[in-house]
Amino acid sequence: MDRSVNPDSDRNGRRKFLSLLLGGALIGWLGSLLYPLARYLIPPKIPEAKLTTLKVARVDEVVPNTALMFRYGRKPGILIRTQEGKFSAFSAVCTHLDCTVQFRSDWGIIWCACHNGRYDLTGRNIAGPPPRPLTPFDVNIKDGEVYVSEREG
Repeated sequence: MDRSVNPDSDRNGRRKFLSLLLGGALIGWLGSLLYPLARYLIPPKIPEAKLTTLKVARVDEVVPNTALMFRYGRKPGILIRTQEGKFSAFSAVCTHLDCTVQFRSDWGIIWCACHNGRYDLTGRNIAGPPPRPLTPFDVNIKDGEVYVSEREG
């Protein structure tokens, strides 16, 4: 029995092995470049601390017919004291395109300058493109301090 070895089949086996080895190394190298780039471009979600109640101001700091901007977590809020002295608070993010709203004491409304959206002092949209009312906050006054908290439900 003559066992002759075919040199061409041995070379093809080596070439196939080297091709697989180099291909795997190339894929590994590309992965080591692209993975950190993807992690940089898509940052991880960091959970935000949940606020329950926030002290905004003292009662005597907010004179009637004025407003005070504050931060509630990462979003702006607006505390309004009407001419009669009643407090109300809302998210200061317009429901149209997320612009920041402002209180216009001369018009007696909450106004969004981006597209002339208007809300009454109860946060209800009355003119312009905003599709929904502003998100209201509960306002509590305790020991001369004004506190706001998210409205339940």
